[in-house]
Order: sequence, then C-alpha cells, then structure tokens
Amino acid sequence: MKKVMTTLLLLAGIQCMAQKEVTPAKWLKLFNGKDLKDWDIKITSHDLNDNFGNTFRVEKGLLTVNYDRYDKFNEQFGHIFYKKNFSAYLLVVEYRFTGEQVKGGPGWAFRNSGVMLHGQTAATMTKDQDFPISLEEQLLGGNGKDVRTTANLCTPGTNVVMHGKLITDHCIGSTSKTYHGDQWVHAEALVLRDSVIKHIVGTDTVLVYEKPQIGGGSVSHADPAVKQDGKLLSEGSISLQSESHPVAFRKVELFDLSPYINDPVKLNKVLRLLQNRNHNK
Repeated sequence: MKKVMTTLLLLAGIQCMAQKEVTPAKWLKLFNGKDLKDWDIKITSHDLNDNFGNTFRVEKGLLTVNYDRYDKFNEQFGHIFYKKNFSAYLLVVEYRFTGEQVKGGPGWAFRNSGVMLHGQTAATMTKDQDFPISLEEQLLGGNGKDVRTTANLCTPGTNVVMHGKLITDHCIGSTSKTYHGDQWVHAEALVLRDSVIKHIVGTDTVLVYEKPQIGGGSVSHADPAVKQDGKLLSEGSISLQSESHPVAFRKVELFDLSPYINDPVKLNKVLRLLQNRNHNK
C-alpha cells in the first residue's frame, strides 16, 4: 500500500507540474498582432527582406498576404520566416482565404497557402529559390462544391516515412473535411524533432508521419550545400507561404516542447493537457 500511495503522489505531482506548465503565459506568440519585426521575408527572385509589393503586411491585427500591387504573379512565391528555429513544439495557426487569386497564379494555388516546418532559414535560400527545403502543412480552401482537404503534406526538397515506408510523393492528402468560403480554420502541427509529426485540424489528427529528412525534388535553385539528401531534420525554421491567393492569419502561436522531449512521462502529461485544452483561450 505504501508503494501504491507513493506512486499516486508522484503521479499527482507530475500532473500538477504539467498543469502549471500549460498556461497561457507559456505560449509564444510568433505573430504579435502589431508588426513583423521578428520575421524575415524571402520572395523568389528578390533579395532577403525585400517585401516586394508589400506582400506581407499587418492589417487590422491580422498577418495578411496580399497581391494588390502585383500586375501578375510571375511565379514570385514568397515565405515569411520567424527568426528563431525550433525542434519540438505544438504550432497553432488560424487562417482564412479571402478575395480573388492574383492574375497569373497557377491553378493548383487557388485558395492555397501553407505552414513550412523544419525548414531552412531564409538567409540560406538562394535569390531564385522558390520554396525553402521544408515540410509543408498545406492549407487549402474549398471551391464551394468539391472535396478539398486541408493540412495535407507537401515536401519541397524532403521525404518522410509513413507506416515504415519511405514516401517520395510530393503531396499526401489528409483526412480533414473541406472548408469552403472565407471561414476561419484552426490548424495545428505537433512536431517532435526527427521522430513524429502530426497535422491537426480543429481537434482531429488528420495526418501522421515520421523521420522527416532532406531528399527528393520539388524545389528549384537550392544551394547543394544545404540540400544534403538523407539528412534527418530535427529542427528548423517555421514560415508562412504566399502562393498567389490572398490569405490572412489571426493567430500564429507555439508551445515549446523541447524542455520535456527527453522525459517521456512529463512530455506525455503535457501533451495530454494540450490536447484537452480550451481551443478558444
């Protein structure tokens, strides 16, 4: 009985610790709702932090992607990078598509954006590079009639493992429902170094994969010194895309899990609390 009581007290102590850890103050707001001072911008064919056409801007407390100063898209794919790299975390974004796709945008990019995980830094991209080597949690909006899942996986310069098999397909669909119109969508990514990554929409896990690594194609003009095929990705940048359709983000927040990654008991407790939290906090 004494051993049982000791175990229960230990578990209660861990639970209390975890509850104290998962508080609003522990969340890092990557987007502060005011400005882009902690972000780098890289748009294809432009120098680092040349925000061509004021593509990325803050409007009414939202981080927005705009094309009102573009005559034509001209494959000027862009990404806005948070300046710090992360290795283990839960990332939360809330996004919605608005307006019309800019002239010249590819058909597949209709209501298409993404969150790039475990990516290279903006500074290591070449001037003409289109996408960072990364794992893209692809964000898609519906066209009003067809099935079109969101939180899919696309792999510019990367591969992953699913069900014990190396996957070299560029895009893998999720099991999410379709979100038509201009509604706000809540999406998350649970990233645990180079082990497991989960894509989540609302409260549903819609895609899971493992062993993210550099490899494959679907990225142009990458520096060969950066694209080291076969290298596992245990950390990297987080960036948001501009792919020719206007999109807005009202939340970009992160819970850093790196302090718990080497303690499975604490990590599981924290993950359970995060899973059961109030998403409207």
